[in-house]
Parts: sequence; structure tokens; C-alpha cells
Amino acid sequence: MKRNSRVTLEDIAKQLNVSRVTVSKALRDHPDISTETTKLVRKTAKDFGYTPNLLARNLSSRRSQMIGLVIPKVAHAFFGSVIEGVYNTAFDNDYETILTVSQENDERERKHLQTLVSMRVDGILISISETTRDLEVFGWIKKLGVPLIFIDRCPNPLPAGFGSVLVDDEGGAFRAVEHAISIGYRKIACFGGTTNTNIGRNRLRGFKSAMKKHRVPVQPHWIAEGGYGQNVGYDNIMRLHSLRRLPEFVFAMTYPIALGVYSAAKKLGLRIPEDIDLISFGDSDVSDVISPALSCVSQPSYQLGSVAAGLLLKNLSDPETLRNQHIVLPTDLLIRETCTLQKAIVPSRNVRSHLLRS
Repeated sequence: MKRNSRVTLEDIAKQLNVSRVTVSKALRDHPDISTETTKLVRKTAKDFGYTPNLLARNLSSRRSQMIGLVIPKVAHAFFGSVIEGVYNTAFDNDYETILTVSQENDERERKHLQTLVSMRVDGILISISETTRDLEVFGWIKKLGVPLIFIDRCPNPLPAGFGSVLVDDEGGAFRAVEHAISIGYRKIACFGGTTNTNIGRNRLRGFKSAMKKHRVPVQPHWIAEGGYGQNVGYDNIMRLHSLRRLPEFVFAMTYPIALGVYSAAKKLGLRIPEDIDLISFGDSDVSDVISPALSCVSQPSYQLGSVAAGLLLKNLSDPETLRNQHIVLPTDLLIRETCTLQKAIVPSRNVRSHLLRS
């Protein structure tokens, strides 16, 4: 027989003078088949270049052994780590992950969801885009009975019938801003976010709660929404500098926003942290490489992906019990070289000092 990708179970069975069922079971290590026969079948399949017909197998089992993942960005340290967590957990459970990227575009996101459903994925994980407002597609997915779990970002309000795995956005933001206040800052800005997503809403709430607790006035011109990209940090520093209304300190809702602040400060000749200081919600592998090293609210990104994938797979076997389960993971405050100009009056027990240079 010629080696080719169209070799079937029947071809192997005919070659070995056994039944198709015997070949199928041998390739699945079924206990009904002897070790000797299994080895022979596997060797013959390998020699013939046999490739399993996954579509046929999945149609018969009604499981695709695939989950879909929709994320806003792929060239992003946070989401890269989330992807690894999802992929490894799925792979360890004999599932493949189909990755799609919305590029922060709600229309592209909707098309990805429709494509994943048409591919018969067993479930979906999604971190929504910053422009997502129409929730009709999630109602459609719910009617089809496809398990879906929101990861990191979810709509406001969260659609009923879906689970979520998030981080403590409000608590993390509160501790970061409280730390800034504790070392003497009062003119504090908050850059980024959109109110249609949980992370923007909750991080802003944490910011305001810390300011209120310590009786620090919130200035409207220092509250700037607009998304989660680097341009948000850059554009707002340039804008406030032109208005001569620069704050002393910036709470950046994401790591890319903080990079935008660094870029604008460099262009304007501003020193960090002497002229303007900052902290970000979110970390990166290069946070301690940029100068000065950026302090941040560190998120358990790998764990976020792993826990979400694990919950989704559990939903497949116990949908009624787990469909509405919501998990919130804690954050950690890492203090490096920004946000350190003055000694904290009351050090937070949640702060781990990562000063790289004295």
C-alpha cells in the first residue's frame, strides 16, 4: 500500500486481516485489545502514514476536544501569559485551543465567536474588547448551549448564564493609590479604562475609594478614560502638559498606558519619578529593565488562564452547577523604583519591595 494521508482504518484492517473495530480500539489503547495486537496496529498505521479523521471521531462522540479563546491583543505580556495558562491546562486534559484575536474591535470579536461556534468548539473563553457594547451575540451563544466563561474582562452588566474568572481589580487599584497617598502624593491622576468593561469600572472605583478614604480631592481633568493602549498615557501627559495641569502622580490602568507616560515624559524632558511619578495596574517581563523600574499591581496572569480553562472544562461535564460560577483572584503590589520618593508612613502588608538599585 502507498503511504498517503487518505489511509483509512479499513485499509489497515484489511492489511492485518482484522476488523475495523479492532484497529480503532488498538489506536485508542482500549483494554479489549492485546498489547501485541496494539503494537502491530500502531506500527502498521505509522508505516502507512495514517492520520486520524478527527472530524469523524468528533461527530461520533459529539465532542470536538477543542475550546475557543478570544482575546483583545496577542502582542501583550499579560495576554501572552494568559494564553499559556489556557493552552497548558487544555492540553493536559487532551483539548486543543483555537486562538483568535479581536484587536480591540467588537465586530471582529463577534465574527470570531460565530466562527468558533461553527467549528463546533466544546466551549469558549473570552476577554472582551474595549469597544464591546452589543451583547446580542452572547444571548445567541447561550441559546445554543455552548459553555462560555469571561476571563479578565467582561461586559457591564455580566450576562446571566455564564461564568467568569477575574482578578481583584478594585482592591488592587485601591492599594496602589493608597500607597501613593501614604508617601505624600495628593495631585493624583487616573489614566485609562472604559466604563463598559469591568476592569475600567472597578479600577476607577478602587482609585476613587482610596482618594475618598484619605480625603484627597479627585480632580475631573486628571481622570482620563479612552481605552488601555499606550496612546492613552502618552496623549494625556502631552495634553495636561500643554494645559500646565500636570499631576504629581499617575495611576495607569494598564502597563501599556504606563509605557505611554514614560514615552511622553522622555519627549518633554520630564524626570521620572522626580517630575512625575507613576504606578501601573499590570506587569511585564521588562518592568525592571526600563529606567526607573516601574512599580505595579501584579496580576496572576498564568493562573488566570489556567483556572479559567479548568472551570470551562468542568462546565462541560457539570454545566448546571458551574455555569454561573465566578472566581476572583488576588493581586500583589510590587514596589520597584517608581512610587518611592518618600518613605511610606504606614507600609502596607500587601507590598513586596523589589528595589533593584539603592
